[in-house]
Amino acid sequence: MPYKSITVSEEAYRALERIKEGKESFTDAILRLARRDNARRLLEILDRLGPDEELAASIERVYRRRRTIRPREVQL
Repeated sequence: MPYKSITVSEEAYRALERIKEGKESFTDAILRLARRDNARRLLEILDRLGPDEELAASIERVYRRRRTIRPREVQL
């Protein structure tokens, strides 16, 4: 079987490494994830990665900031 080399970020590599099951190869892990429907795949990845406190804090900051912004009328 022919092979292809790909480049991924360190973050993506670590995420894929956590998603691998047992002695599963990266190829097998990618194929397993690619066969699933999008919703199931996303839930599995999020479940394995666990909570991201930095992302949650960032979302909360944006949400709080948006609540303080008031629309204004603009004359065209």
